[in-house]
Amino acid sequence: MKKKRIWFSLLVAVFVLVMSACSSNNSSGDGKKDGKTILRFATWDTGDTLKIQQDIAKEFEKENKDVKVQVEAYGDGFDQKIAASFGAKNPPDVMYMWDFTTYHQSLEPLDSYVEKDPDIKMDDFYEGLFNYSKVDKKLYGMPAGFSTMVVYYNKKLFDQYNIPYPQEGWTWDEFLESAKKLTDKSKKQYGFSVTSEPDTYDLQSLVWSNGGSFISDDGKQIDGVMNSPETIEAIQLYGDMVKDGIAVLTGGKNQQSASDIFKSGKLGMLISGIWPIQGYKDAKVDFGTVMMPSFGSKPVKGLISSSSISIAKDSKQKELAWKFVKFYSSEKAIKMRTADLPVRKSVVAETKVMEDALYKPFYTMLENATNTPAFLLNKNWNEVNRNLSAAINAVMLGQNGKPLFDKAVKDSEKYLSK
Repeated sequence: MKKKRIWFSLLVAVFVLVMSACSSNNSSGDGKKDGKTILRFATWDTGDTLKIQQDIAKEFEKENKDVKVQVEAYGDGFDQKIAASFGAKNPPDVMYMWDFTTYHQSLEPLDSYVEKDPDIKMDDFYEGLFNYSKVDKKLYGMPAGFSTMVVYYNKKLFDQYNIPYPQEGWTWDEFLESAKKLTDKSKKQYGFSVTSEPDTYDLQSLVWSNGGSFISDDGKQIDGVMNSPETIEAIQLYGDMVKDGIAVLTGGKNQQSASDIFKSGKLGMLISGIWPIQGYKDAKVDFGTVMMPSFGSKPVKGLISSSSISIAKDSKQKELAWKFVKFYSSEKAIKMRTADLPVRKSVVAETKVMEDALYKPFYTMLENATNTPAFLLNKNWNEVNRNLSAAINAVMLGQNGKPLFDKAVKDSEKYLSK
């Protein structure tokens, strides 16, 4: 799966414009090789996860003898290459996708394909995943992989300080109490870690869980929303933990990563997606996972980092492309995607992944992921986000959030109606 980096979208958008200016009229991959129709499929995966995509392509070819799936591995250059291919009107027929706000005009809406295909069984997918692949209520991608954010905790440290392991339904007050007990500055040991320049995307579930938001649900208003007491209080929570010395700043210049400190046994808790879980297992860390804490009686809200699979609007073989997307979304293919959490309920039930205590919290948070992230609500979010990010970074360094968020709103409102 690909973790969202919203700031990058602006660079990509500029790149798209440049490439559009020098576009050619090359057709999409509708050629033939050895008498077989070539279907181009672009992925950002590399290494073992790329092998999974190649194996899925081979399984599709077994069922479609006249088709050759050309897997194009773009790796870290995925966004640039996809943008260039759209600009040159020579995109892959099918591709991984995450940034639908930037790219949806170059993608084929899938609603009509879904409506005429009763075998797709849309109700077998977790509904919240579709919030991340729709723009203006049109579906542009089928879910492929996801992660939500949960709390990882070091069991050895909790045992050492006689702190009960956190349980589903716990609160931020309990979180803070544990973080204080786990902190021992003489050992450079801390209860929690806070990223010095956090991705604002990752903070949205925290804000939503306190009843706040970065933007109104209709994407048109930030005054009274981004600078609401609930939003500021949620962000200030992290900044205050750093100020009080129970959280360590990580990820900045001359700072360790939270994962490295966690692996060294000097960090009690951190918040992350599914990505580091295998690394912690390999490092023999005795750890558990638990859903995010609540702000008292307020419902905990989940945030999804998702990847989907889409069809290019300029593909010359859209029916074949849909056939591949449908296969890729099948139970058979999803079970082959062992590097991701399954997106179909039937596969989750069959593989019993939710019975594993380490993985269950990711699905608990998925069931609570009903909000739509800010970048999907306003096409100019990148401009707004720069001011928001500056305000949040200052809070993490110990400053008072109220004037910072008021300034971010004042500096950003001009972008909302463009």
